[in-house]
Amino acid sequence: MARRKKIYEGKAKTLYEGPEPGTIVQYFKDDATAFNAEKHDVIEGKGVLNNILSEFFMLGLGQIGVPTHFLKRLNMREQLVRSCEIIPLEVIVRNYAAGSLCKRLGLEEGAQLPRPIVEYCYKDDALGDPLVTEEHIAAFGWASQQDMDDILSLALRVNDFMSGVMLAVGIRLVDFKIEIGRIYDGDFQRLVIADEISPDSCRLWDIKTGQKLDKDVFRRDLGSLTDAYTEVARRLGVMPNNPPAPGKPQLVN
Repeated sequence: MARRKKIYEGKAKTLYEGPEPGTIVQYFKDDATAFNAEKHDVIEGKGVLNNILSEFFMLGLGQIGVPTHFLKRLNMREQLVRSCEIIPLEVIVRNYAAGSLCKRLGLEEGAQLPRPIVEYCYKDDALGDPLVTEEHIAAFGWASQQDMDDILSLALRVNDFMSGVMLAVGIRLVDFKIEIGRIYDGDFQRLVIADEISPDSCRLWDIKTGQKLDKDVFRRDLGSLTDAYTEVARRLGVMPNNPPAPGKPQLVN
């Protein structure tokens, strides 16, 4: 497919004009960032794995009636998605205490929460994606009350689906974040799951050992990020046909 005009380049993906009006080509990069891009590296094969895994999750959500922007995977690094207006919020669903929640509330990492907690952050890298309330969202017009009701419902449905899929392969879904987009059909608007769902946007721990299989491996220098993502893909049965190359060969005495 001929490369089209670049629309946007982010930390982990580049967006290009799609072949048809209302479509976008989403290219998954090998870049890994953490701490608001203060830590950065290029990890060979990461983009391939995230593309394959995001396709798997988006297709699964579609099969249970959760609308997404995903149309089809084009190749090992690109997928075709619907163009949509992104609501400027990160929607975070937490099942266990981890990350910033532990710092804010003094919780022990790994503690199971009484129920899934849904949080919202304003998407602005310069501000560090600050936590906001529904009052902020309503006051600044980022989303209507009906939108917020729909977003909450979508987030919890994604959580139910993802938790079940991961539990079946021995992985605990600790938390995840999603983005929501608006798609217009004349005067009618509908909300869809947008961006991606991958180990970049989830915390995934092995149920038996607690081993981290997500971007915390990179954040905390816990080993090979590609190995962690490959393990997730292997358990889900979606290893790419051309898996990422192994690390540099080592001499054996």
